[in-house]
Amino acid sequence: MVTQQETSKTSWRQKLEPVLGLDLRSLAAFRIGISIIILVDLFTRFGDLTAHYTDFGVLPRTLLAEIAKPGHWSLHAISGEPIVQALLFAVAAFFALLMLVGYRTRVATIASWILLISMHNRNPVLIFAADDVLRALMFWAMFLPWGACYSFDSALNTSQRQLPETVVSGATFALMCQQCFIYIFSAAIKTKSPIWVDGSAVYYALSFDQYVTPFGHFLLNFQPILKVFTQITLVLEWVGPLVIFIPFRNSLFRLGAVVTFIGLHAGFGLTLNIGIFPFLSIFSWLAFLPSSFWNNLEQRLQTPARQGLKIYFDADCGFCKKVVHILRTLLILPGTPLLMAQDYPDIYADMEAQNSWVIEDYQGKRHFKFKGIVYVVSLSPVFRFLVPLLSWKPVMAGGTKFYEAIASNRKFAGNFTKPFKFRPLEIRKSRFLNILAVVLLIYALIWNIQSYAPDLFKRKIWQKTEAIGRVTRLDQSWSIFAPAPPRDDGWHIIPGKLENGSEVDIFRGGNPVNWDKPSLSTRSAIYHNMQWRTYFINLNRAIGKKLYPFYGKYLCYAWNIKHKGGEKLETLNIYFMDERTVPPGEKQTVEKKLTWEQTCSNLP
Repeated sequence: MVTQQETSKTSWRQKLEPVLGLDLRSLAAFRIGISIIILVDLFTRFGDLTAHYTDFGVLPRTLLAEIAKPGHWSLHAISGEPIVQALLFAVAAFFALLMLVGYRTRVATIASWILLISMHNRNPVLIFAADDVLRALMFWAMFLPWGACYSFDSALNTSQRQLPETVVSGATFALMCQQCFIYIFSAAIKTKSPIWVDGSAVYYALSFDQYVTPFGHFLLNFQPILKVFTQITLVLEWVGPLVIFIPFRNSLFRLGAVVTFIGLHAGFGLTLNIGIFPFLSIFSWLAFLPSSFWNNLEQRLQTPARQGLKIYFDADCGFCKKVVHILRTLLILPGTPLLMAQDYPDIYADMEAQNSWVIEDYQGKRHFKFKGIVYVVSLSPVFRFLVPLLSWKPVMAGGTKFYEAIASNRKFAGNFTKPFKFRPLEIRKSRFLNILAVVLLIYALIWNIQSYAPDLFKRKIWQKTEAIGRVTRLDQSWSIFAPAPPRDDGWHIIPGKLENGSEVDIFRGGNPVNWDKPSLSTRSAIYHNMQWRTYFINLNRAIGKKLYPFYGKYLCYAWNIKHKGGEKLETLNIYFMDERTVPPGEKQTVEKKLTWEQTCSNLP
């Protein structure tokens, strides 16, 4: 007999689930987006591997030991050799790929989180707001079942127990709160500056040439609109994230919040060159899509062709069984029957005759070999755009030959799928993990409060627990464009004297020295990516005094390793053309500053 107390508990769970729960499909979309971000970020950073992560670059380990914060550790600091860094990048990419496809997802997530912290700590001068956001999201992802849907883990699931649609845990609550921390504490820090209150903050953000895009620069012509944008941004950051906790009509409010913040970050991406930040923020909001969104989408995608699709495979072929399960998941065709051809004599006869799997469409027509692949792809809601390419005669001919080669050598092909094992996938409730997630969430909250009001906590008491935040990188401070957008704008000129007496601009690939202000497109070419932009901004800050000697040596090394004889670099000077942003209507002035002089002759 069900007691009143048990009924009351069930009632509360039913009420809390829509508010504090996250849909497994939303978590899967979140996982895929974050994995793509990590891979793109690794690829971008790999292009500057020597410059940024080795002892031959701008921050050798001797300098890292001097500027690193206590408790910040890095596997990348084990060696200063490029080959070791390349190996660590490759390992990070491997685990990010496992996370992307969702195989051994929790292990891959933990490994990716460790390597992400390690890479960030190896060169703290490159860290931008997006890096802080990514670390925070990855921390809570370790506690989440974000590999339970649209993944290899789900494709190879042998459990007979049906997974829930949504999951409620300490980690889901923590992720929701973390999303709120990012915006609300950023807004709180912004209100310390009068330019956010008077509405001029967006003007100053778009006046910062290091970040602004041509479209953002164009918007500077509309001052009244920029004030409106400033107020809208501040209000959204203060209030917008809290909408996901509204207990009534939660699905509607959540969907509204997701759409609104995706639009906000798309606007940031169109107006500012801030690297992965807009895309990362957009992907982070996918985690909060309500179940009704996915249910409505799946309903609309249930066409007769998809409902009538049947895939038959050879029951004696372990490789074939794994492939069809994985293919069904990757192409997002849930519910498609995967049947053993041996159970259907006429299907089995066709399979033997064609030496192929058998794809049967909703009209009963059968497709074989690579044509079967093309037909199945045509029904995928995500990958059907590939059909024209796959149907192209040369691709079709090559694909058919490849399929026939695989079909004739299934045992050999099975070696490639051998690492992927069928195993049960279950979401188990853990009181310990729930309590741990909530305790760490409270700890992260204290870090955020401390970043806003440093004197609120007694220093000695706080110092005893600071090590936890440093080691786990839960040390948070959301200060992008806060308390105010930077105003120390300008550009660098680096004239260098070669041994043959000629003068070239080291910063612009050895072209003649040009002191004029570079165009926005030229700046993008000069500063390459967000990591270099952040580095050069830090050169103008207090830490720049420690960075300049090593940057000067790196410039000598990078130039002389590519040039011989009289083309070698003898000396160089680093100038910063200081163009501090002024209020609207005032004339900007440019001050030429010599920030560093470097001799290259005696360097190895």
